[in-house]
Amino acid sequence: MKRGIAAALAVLLGAFCVSAQDWPTRMVRIIVPFAAGATPDLVARLIADRMQQQLGQTFIVENRPGASGNTGTDDVAKAAPDGATIGVSIGGPLAINKLLFRKLPYDPNKDLALITMLVTQPSALAVNTSLGVNSTAELVELMRRNPDKYNFGSIGTGSLSHLAMEAIALKSGTRLVHVPYPSSPQAVTALIRDEVQMVCLPAIAVMPQVGTGAVRVLAVSTAQRSALLPGIPTLKEAGIDVEADAWMGLIAPAGLSAAAIERIGRAGGEAITSAAIRDKLTAQLMEPIPGTPAEFRARIEADIARWTPVIDAAKIKID
Repeated sequence: MKRGIAAALAVLLGAFCVSAQDWPTRMVRIIVPFAAGATPDLVARLIADRMQQQLGQTFIVENRPGASGNTGTDDVAKAAPDGATIGVSIGGPLAINKLLFRKLPYDPNKDLALITMLVTQPSALAVNTSLGVNSTAELVELMRRNPDKYNFGSIGTGSLSHLAMEAIALKSGTRLVHVPYPSSPQAVTALIRDEVQMVCLPAIAVMPQVGTGAVRVLAVSTAQRSALLPGIPTLKEAGIDVEADAWMGLIAPAGLSAAAIERIGRAGGEAITSAAIRDKLTAQLMEPIPGTPAEFRARIEADIARWTPVIDAAKIKID
């Protein structure tokens, strides 16, 4: 009897391993927890097209926006762990939101399988040129002399663009006034109009405005200078110990087998680093950063450690 059960289990396990090895065996949904046209949507469509070409199976992107990315990420968490549903998500739903919301509909640690990081995108500290500052150090000195005088724009309460500026204020010992906007273009428009005097937004949102003369980029918020913007110093070079790169990764429902995770991660990594996609990412000031699930987990834990004191100090809550 025991031998029969063992044999049956061996057959089932062998079949599952073959299925994981042969992934995908049917159409794959890639859920994006943000609207069409958002950066995660762009990345998801790039890898969907590439993996469809590589693997000969249909990949479709489904946008499930809402609740700061929680709605779509929850849809991934509640899907069957069979490889037919994966997702592209970011630091908010995977790390930061557990610090901002009293309760999430999913547990990021228990309900999701991390597959691979996909891309990172530098944020840029930019000011309205009417401020008359040419460096981060000059900006910090101006803010210290005038606490609560200057406004900064963001793309929403609790967003990376909000937390980055709160961190800059905290590290420099001053205070700023937060003005949230629905999107990066609206925040940049407010900066140009001097409705806000500074922002820390994805670099792709502000760099095209430098030529207008209304906006000056002072720093990038990555640990080292960005290879895509090598002439722009980091915040750390100015003595402000703040890192705030926007990253995203590939996720799946918890319970997906290690073999399937490895197979999907390899396909996603090959897609995101392909020459065709790399060129498109460069145009958006994004860099591919595929890696292991352990490296993905380490990035999430680092973000939680980084943003917890900032959120606590600024008393930021969404609900």
